[in-house]
Amino acid sequence: MTERHPAPPIRVAIADDQELIRSAVEAMLEPHDGLDVVAAASDGGELLELLRARRVDVVLMDIRMPRLDGIAATRRLVAEHPGTRVLVLTTYDLDEYVFGAIRAGASGFLTKDASSEELAAAIRAVHAGDSVLAPRATASLVSFIARLPEPVDADMLLAPLTVREREVLRELVTGASNEIIAERLFLTGNTVKTHVASILAKLDLPDRVHVVIWAFERGLA
Repeated sequence: MTERHPAPPIRVAIADDQELIRSAVEAMLEPHDGLDVVAAASDGGELLELLRARRVDVVLMDIRMPRLDGIAATRRLVAEHPGTRVLVLTTYDLDEYVFGAIRAGASGFLTKDASSEELAAAIRAVHAGDSVLAPRATASLVSFIARLPEPVDADMLLAPLTVREREVLRELVTGASNEIIAERLFLTGNTVKTHVASILAKLDLPDRVHVVIWAFERGLA
């Protein structure tokens, strides 16, 4: 029988200008197995310095910080450390903050009233390659995107996609999970995963949240 080894812990860093918040978040994560807080920084600049010396899987990023804010730090982090995922954790769910963070490359957005279980689940989700948006943040994002410019040529934009990929894209924009898409389109779960991966590659997008933004920006949703 092949011996199974436990998965290595997810290495987490916290970037927040308030020491009390950093300590509180670390305490929230302590009871959860498989999550290891390995670094804490008071602003984006300090975080980037820390990441040059140690590997981090997921960063919990505040938005409003001195010297280098969370959106600018996320943009640089994604460019310099493409294997590290960013989960924005902030008091604010204003439209421009949500949109700015996602556009900068964040994989998720939670407000600081999230429970310990919600935070741990979100970290695991973004580490696995999924995206997470708090319900209030989703509403803010949709509200912001609704004010963007008028549609462009849909046929030209969708030209790289097959007919089936376009059908999957329409479902992705509604926020449907792979299981729901499979049920609606009479596909297997693995087939949906293959189509989603192909859509992301052809549109040069990092994850499902960016598919939604891409579609709304271009008036396709």
